[in-house]
Parts: sequence; structure tokens; C-alpha cells
Amino acid sequence: MNRIKIATLSIVLASCVVTEDEIKEVETLKVGMSTGIVQGYVSDSAADVVAWDDIPFAQPPVGDLRWRAPRPLEASSQIIRSKDDTACVQKASVYGGVVGEGIVGSEDCLYLDVKAPADFKDKDYPVMFWIHGGGNTTGLKDFYDYSRLVALKDVVVVSTNYRLGGLGWFSHPAIQDHQEGVDKSTNFGTLDIIESLKWVQTNVAKFGGDPDNVTIFGESAGGHNVYALLASPMSDGLFHKAISQSGYTTSHSLEDAHNLDGANPLVERGSWQIVELINGFDALHGDSEKLGNQLRSMDAREFIGLYYQKESIDSIPLTTRDGIVIPEIGLLAALGEPEYAKNVPVMAGATKDEVALWHGLHRYFMETDYRFTKLLPPIITIKNPELFDLWVRTRSHAWKLRGVDIPLSALESAGYGELFAYRFDWDHQESSMFADFPNILGAAHGTDIAFVTGQYTYGPISSYIYPEGPARDQMERTIMSAWSSFSSAATPDIGSPLQWNAFESAMPAFIHLDKNDLLRMGVESKSMDSLLGAIVDHPVPTDLEKCLIVWESLINVGDPNVDAFRRWNDGFCEKFDVRQEQKDIQTRLISEFGSIGVN
Repeated sequence: MNRIKIATLSIVLASCVVTEDEIKEVETLKVGMSTGIVQGYVSDSAADVVAWDDIPFAQPPVGDLRWRAPRPLEASSQIIRSKDDTACVQKASVYGGVVGEGIVGSEDCLYLDVKAPADFKDKDYPVMFWIHGGGNTTGLKDFYDYSRLVALKDVVVVSTNYRLGGLGWFSHPAIQDHQEGVDKSTNFGTLDIIESLKWVQTNVAKFGGDPDNVTIFGESAGGHNVYALLASPMSDGLFHKAISQSGYTTSHSLEDAHNLDGANPLVERGSWQIVELINGFDALHGDSEKLGNQLRSMDAREFIGLYYQKESIDSIPLTTRDGIVIPEIGLLAALGEPEYAKNVPVMAGATKDEVALWHGLHRYFMETDYRFTKLLPPIITIKNPELFDLWVRTRSHAWKLRGVDIPLSALESAGYGELFAYRFDWDHQESSMFADFPNILGAAHGTDIAFVTGQYTYGPISSYIYPEGPARDQMERTIMSAWSSFSSAATPDIGSPLQWNAFESAMPAFIHLDKNDLLRMGVESKSMDSLLGAIVDHPVPTDLEKCLIVWESLINVGDPNVDAFRRWNDGFCEKFDVRQEQKDIQTRLISEFGSIGVN
């Protein structure tokens, strides 16, 4: 029974036009919980899966609740109705699953979805709690459909929203100086995820889920948020296993997140710079309380729009070392402290070609040729294949080291005993007359998610990125088996005789996730020093390009290591102002092509 049929039934029940069996089916799928009564329906994509949409897990963070910790919602008698749009305020992006133009979404966005096997009543299924990615600035719970995973592996999947961008993470004296307790935090988006995990503990048993067996998992920013939950003293006891897919450990000091007078040149959109853009700011200057009131009364979309008023090469300061949600020592350091340890099994990995998602669409690397007509897509080729390969290989390997091996080593030092690492290598795409997708994108950032969901979408090129056939089927079986068995029993069983050996810093084992004949164990042999040292005498990149590769490898995915950059190759890069060089490249490409990306 689908949502249309349920809606129809609700209209005609009074006239008794439906059978008793149909009425009983609808009532069977209705669930009452602490935040309301929600009607389930049989999933549109899997007949043996029931879904419940748009369940509120906290009070809407609007008005005076903007930039405060989420408030628990007690509304057990309210009838929950599905909504057309629950996206949090963000810049529209097809990659984040939120279409439109400009700034879209609403502050009233703290909702989650639940999917469970059709026989959920009185069951005790493992719970998998999905945290979407999108740089913590875009995305929403609805973008990925886990119905197939639920149907095949008997798990309950919960997908949550959380506040994004400057509404989810904001540090400014005009806000925090006038608040007390947990409201003095700057990590509101993280607190939203924690609140939704509390909802799971209270309510998931009603949906056939086991609250004592909850696995948090997420990709990119979602993987980062998994690390944040592992580091936070406020999430103790809320989950029992964790999976970070292409995560990272960046966190900011309160000073850098504010960035008074632009003191940190790496931060161009600190809260000080953003607030200075507000109309009438000068009149509020010096009156912190009035400024705070002005910030709370601003239209939410107008506020988020301030972050996009001009082109920028920086990342917005988000996860902050506020000493409340994230310890003052920082996210990565907190992962290594026994004081904050959750001592749960953890799995973490990266993709072989992480940065190809961006570099494969970047005008610096790609040539476009409208050989036939501008009514068709351009033919895309790599300008310098050797340079592109070196850049992607180095940056993606650095992502694995900084986003997987180093965090897992920190967890090991904090006493964690069940750690597993992987690299997602699957790149068996098909080429098009317009692009050589296997060599341009390969195992790019985010290509692994489809094998967890069983939904093979990657925009208009989906059929090339995920061609049907044995290679795709094998990878789906391997990934679904590993993720579900880990959530059930804390050991990733890939469904083959090959054993996935645990990660130890002394022997950093990891599995190469690929089709069956390429599925194998490996041991990491590189460090950041040896990885970047290989660039010193490489004949392909220019001196500037070498320094750009090293800079990107040391600044992204974790806390910026500017000192290591300055020391690299005996100060070789001191002759360049790398930030200015990056801006000059961006300006030149925009001037020539209208954008830095391939259209």
C-alpha cells in the first residue's frame, strides 16, 4: 500500500468504501511515540519495507531558539503529516539533493525518517543511523533511499536532518556571551544529531529496532560527524558502533571561527566577517545584545546568503572546539583521549580517487570541446593525464591517511580494540563518447554510497558510472554484507572466505573493496612525509603545482598543518603565496570560461 492509497483511505473511510482488511493494514502501520503519531506506508521501492516520513525529533529551532541547543519535543498525541520539503536552509545544489535557485530550505527542518522490514512488529532489528553529507552546508535526509538495504539485510534505517552552515555552527560573542549552559555551544548541528539519537533511544523499538544496537554511519561530512560523535562527551551511550565513509577531522578554535579583524588569513568567512556584511551593522557596533537580537530576527535565507556574496576559496568554519560538544583540545586529539572514548567498534575508509569528484570537473585539468553542437554536452578530455593522475593519486592517498589511518590510530591509543579500515577501489565504469569516466572519475568521492543503498544514481551519467553487470552486483553484495554484518555483530563479513583483518597502527591493515577478483587485504606503507616526499623530484608538475599539491594535502581533511607545508623540501614553497596563486587561478578560469567547473 502506498502513500496515495493511504491518503485516499483517509478521505473515504467515513463512507465505508474500503474493506476491513485495508483499514486494518493502515492501522497496523500506524505508530505512536513521544513526538506524535505517524502513519507508515509500504515503500515505493521495496514492497516488503515500511517507511515513516518527516517525524519531528525536536522543537523547531526558530525565533529565540535559533542558535540554541535543540529542545526536546513532547507531543505524543499530535498527528504527523508528511511534508513537501524538510530541507534545512542551504544553497540549492543538485549534488546535495536540494533543487532550486539561490538559498532554499527552512529553519523548521528537524525531522527524521524511519524504514523497517514489513514484519517490524515486536522485532529487535539492528538500527543503522544515517548522517548525510554535503560539507555540513548542504544535503538532507531524503537524498538517499535505504529501502533495498532494509529489505535484504533486515535492519532498521533512521535518516536525520540537522541544521547546516552558519545556522548549524556559529560562534560569535553577540550570541554565546548572552547564553548559559549547553546553549553556549557553537555546534548546534552536532547537537541536533545528538538529539535525534536520543529520539532513537526512546522510540525506535516501536519501529522494530533495537535501541541497544545502534550503528551510526555517514559519508563525507556525515563521516566527519561520526568522528565528532565519537569525540563528544555528550553522546555517551547513544550508539554502539560507528562507520565513517570518507570522513575528516577538521575542527576550529573559537577564535578562528569568529576570526576578529581577519586575524587568521586562512579563514575568509568567520562570523566576524559575515556579521560585518549585515545592513546597518555600524549602528549596532559595540552593542552586543542588540546585535544578537538583530542576528536572531534576520531572515534565515538572507543570513545564509551572506556566506555566498562573493567567490571564496576557503571553507566555512564549522565544527568548533567549544569545550561543550567538542573538547577544547580539538576533534582529532579528543579521539585519542581515553577520557572521551566510547570503546565501540569503528570502521573507516576512503575511496581510491576521492578528489576526482572535484578535479575531474575542474577547468584547470579538463579540456572541453563542443565538437558537434552546443545542444549536446561537450567532449571532456584531460589536459595533462600524468599531472592529473599524480594530483588525484596524491590528494586521495592523503585523504586516506588523514581521514582514516590517523583517526583510527588515535582511537587505538584511546583504548579502542575493534577497528577496521578500507579503501573503496571499484572503478568499473563505462566510457562515453563525451568522457572517459573510468579515468576521469574512477572511484571518486561518494561513489561508494550507491552500493550501500542499492540505488545507482549519479546524476545524468548514472548509467556510465554504475553500468549493470556482474561487477556491480558483486560489489553490492560485498558492501551490503559488510555494513550490515558490522551493524549486527561488530565484524564486517564480506560474504567470502577472505577475512577482513583488524587495523592496528603497528600493522595498518585495510581491505581493498572491489569486485571479487580484486578483493584483497593490504597494508598501508606510506606516511604523509613519504607520500609528499615522492613529489620532490617528480618531472611532470611545475614548482608551483608541486606546492599546490602539498598545500592541499596538508590543509584539507584535517586541521591545517601550515608548519609542515613550510618545512616541506627545506622550505621549497616559501617563494610562493599559495593562497594568492589559488585565487589567481580561479579568477583566470572564471574570466575565460565563466566558472571553474566544467558545465
